[in-house]
Amino acid sequence: MTRADLVTILARGAGGSRSAAERALAAFLAGIRDGLRHGGSVTISGFGTFLVTRRASRSGRHPRTGKAITIPSARVPRFRASRGLKAAVR
Repeated sequence: MTRADLVTILARGAGGSRSAAERALAAFLAGIRDGLRHGGSVTISGFGTFLVTRRASRSGRHPRTGKAITIPSARVPRFRASRGLKAAVR
């Protein structure tokens, strides 16, 4: 499913226009992004939790030269699905 498909489903479900659905989706995603940017987590009941975790530094290889390099630690977004979402997918 693409973003355009999701906008169509939102517009149909809410009985509004595609442009209103696009603005609502953009605001929703911006809210999640802002919540994660400030180090918090975003929980949507019945769907799941978006959170930020720290990935430890690790060794790797430069793809062009094959030389060993150290990949620095980083903050990465994660998603933890709720029981209800997991049950719906099964």
